[in-house]
Amino acid sequence: MARLRDCLPRLMVTIRSLLFWSLVYCYCGLCASVYLLKLLWSIGKGPTQTFRRVAREHPPACLNDPSLGTHCYVRIKDSGLRFHYVAAGERGKPLMLLLHGFPEFWYSWRHQLREFKSEYRVVALDLRGYGETDAPIHRENYKLDCLITDIKDILDSLGYSKCVLIGHDWGGMIAWLIAICYPEMVMKLIVINFPHPNVFTEYILRHPAQLFKSSYYYFFQIPWFPEFMFSINDFKALKHLFTSHSTSIGRKGCQLTAEDLEAYIYVFSQPGALSGPINHYRNIFSCLPLKHHMVITPTLLLWGEKDAFMEAEMAEGTKVYVKNYFRLTILSEASHGLQQEQPDVVNKLIWTFLKEETRRKDWLFL
Repeated sequence: MARLRDCLPRLMVTIRSLLFWSLVYCYCGLCASVYLLKLLWSIGKGPTQTFRRVAREHPPACLNDPSLGTHCYVRIKDSGLRFHYVAAGERGKPLMLLLHGFPEFWYSWRHQLREFKSEYRVVALDLRGYGETDAPIHRENYKLDCLITDIKDILDSLGYSKCVLIGHDWGGMIAWLIAICYPEMVMKLIVINFPHPNVFTEYILRHPAQLFKSSYYYFFQIPWFPEFMFSINDFKALKHLFTSHSTSIGRKGCQLTAEDLEAYIYVFSQPGALSGPINHYRNIFSCLPLKHHMVITPTLLLWGEKDAFMEAEMAEGTKVYVKNYFRLTILSEASHGLQQEQPDVVNKLIWTFLKEETRRKDWLFL
């Protein structure tokens, strides 16, 4: 009986792990079936249109706008990878490091590059595998440990020991992990539309609605097929993310211009440009939940309530993991791309957070 009691906890962990991975693989199969039907439907309607792709040889002028900053490159010694970033503001000022989400790149921070360069050295990074940053081939090169080490090494290469760290979407995930693993590197943490990683993993298993909204996480576990689906119909799926009523940027605020949209399509239409970004997601289920999860850095969490991918309840559940000043601001008419959709509001909230004393917890709804 005593041996049974000793074995029971390990047995429960094993059963829970089996159930978790069964859910992952079953849902992967379901998502693959749905997207395969979409592909067949598209081919049936017009095979020529389905496989059409416009050649894009030159970047739109907005990607070389000097008002956004200077294009720079840094090679990390340990990994040997070359990272691309755009920097604005004088060297020597405090560092503000910006981490983008999916499917984005440094350009999603254009409004913040202009705004904060007066007091910060603002660096908008292309994450590993994105844009002009090097993209290793194997999915193992995109484990969360590698992504965390990238940020640590980039700070060292830039000559900084700490920064104001801002992350959106997947970049928000990485920002949370940096604050957890290297709290001494983060003066203040600002996350846009991504909850604490443990909140995400716990919530998604208990709420079918969020499981459905996160279906692309499961679809991305399949080799090469997601990249192919994004590319058909001249990247129609990518355009849909930025222009559809449910997921677009700017339903109640700033909208992407035709040139902005073309900038995104240009970057992700380059050969192999989708594999790196999607590989980020292909390691997530083996890395979560976290063993260490408390955040001791002053934290601001900004959230668009109309987010088509993340339920707002996860934002409210994040506060229990922050053992310091914590402010949550939910914008009732905003969606997922908050820093692009309502840049004036977001920038004002960030300025307020950066300048205020951080000694208490607070929550705010707008």
